[in-house]
Amino acid sequence: MNPYLIAIIVYACILVAVGFIATKGVKGASDFFVAGRRLGPALLFTTLIAPNIGAGSTVGVAGVGYKFGISAWWWIASSAVGSVILAFIVGPAIWRVAKEYNLYTLGDYLDYRYNRNFRGFISLMMAIGTLAIFAGQLMGIAWILTAVAGTGKTAGILVGSIVVILYFGAGGLLAATFVNSIQIVVKFVGFLLAVPFALHYIGGWEGLTALIGQNIADANKAEAYMSFDGIGITMIIGYFLMLTPSFFISPGLIGKVYGARDVATVRIGTALNALVQFAFAIVPVILGMCAFAAFPNLSQSELALPIVMKEFMPFWASAFALAAIFSAEVSAADAVLYMITTSFTKDLYKTFIKPETSDEELLKMSRIVTVAAGILGISIALLLPNIITALSIFYSLMSVSLTAPLLFGLFSRRPSTKAAFICAIAGVLTTVVLQFGNDGKGIGILNAQSTGIVLTIIIMVFMMVVFPAKEKGVMAK
Repeated sequence: MNPYLIAIIVYACILVAVGFIATKGVKGASDFFVAGRRLGPALLFTTLIAPNIGAGSTVGVAGVGYKFGISAWWWIASSAVGSVILAFIVGPAIWRVAKEYNLYTLGDYLDYRYNRNFRGFISLMMAIGTLAIFAGQLMGIAWILTAVAGTGKTAGILVGSIVVILYFGAGGLLAATFVNSIQIVVKFVGFLLAVPFALHYIGGWEGLTALIGQNIADANKAEAYMSFDGIGITMIIGYFLMLTPSFFISPGLIGKVYGARDVATVRIGTALNALVQFAFAIVPVILGMCAFAAFPNLSQSELALPIVMKEFMPFWASAFALAAIFSAEVSAADAVLYMITTSFTKDLYKTFIKPETSDEELLKMSRIVTVAAGILGISIALLLPNIITALSIFYSLMSVSLTAPLLFGLFSRRPSTKAAFICAIAGVLTTVVLQFGNDGKGIGILNAQSTGIVLTIIIMVFMMVVFPAKEKGVMAK
């Protein structure tokens, strides 16, 4: 058997074992959904940063770095800006509301602030979008295992899905938090090993610059490849408008914030997560650029990261790097399963189908939904072409439907339920029409998703001024 495959199987078994041990602390739905609201700064940090460095931030960004160069840094940097907003603005405010009203999910908040119908609409949107991002994480695992261990796409997807379904399905957020603590250590050590090995392989930074100059005949394009704005202002703005909101309105991240023991924990744990995101942003980009320098004709840019692992490093280091990337993909996948499970069980099933569901029944249903979502995610992963496509579907749906209703509704009583619905529907429709009817182009330098978000903000401001809410909305104090 391939030694890389043996290494990853052993590591996967360790993660599952830790997850099952953590389930001893799961006594009810509160432990499953919000870890009993007892996470301190360190545990909140680990359970936030672990999924935030997932398939998109490793395999996907390395692929973007392979194609466009150092300006791919903006993908993770845009996400980090969103984490800063979550740490100091959105997170503390929504935690206070969640604590006072015993909320478990973002859907719970939307129900209190607007009504159950808006909650149902957003939860359905999130359920669809999160299946796409879950598929993206599975595709990241498959890319790595296929390139390094030769498992094939289907086998790689199955390995990743089985691991995350087992430990998350057993213990929910509480189990995921303890597993994430192991993953984050392995992840950072693995990537810190990969960068010096990759640069050494191509002769350091000077060698990287020289090889890129050889591989790109056009001097202007070669210069752009080494520039932080080389990807183009339109794409950079697109990253900010698509990704920044996603990291302060994400149901999965907000649900983890709910698990904090106090407001100080929210600020410290989330801010540390943002700081690490900024620092890590350059790492997969450099690895992707090193892959381009040595192998400029890869059939798929997302093979850049596994190529670096397999060709640039000795076995012991590449095996550790493989575990690091596997950790990145799996930790992101458990965060997505968390979103899917809460959307279906708490926000849809308990709210609309069986309101009288007991705590024990809700816990059982959560585990059933976890398995079902895993099966659906596998199916989608086998159909979608690449990771960034899968992630963009999710981020677009989430950003255009939630940004204005959540951000304005959290700090003002003026947004009405009607305004929230109009914003969400208009944003989604605009994005879909521009994406498929205008080749993804928006107004001016904006792309489809960015145009959709800007439109929702304009609509919300107009509705707040002209048609302010008459009902009393629940907002942050």
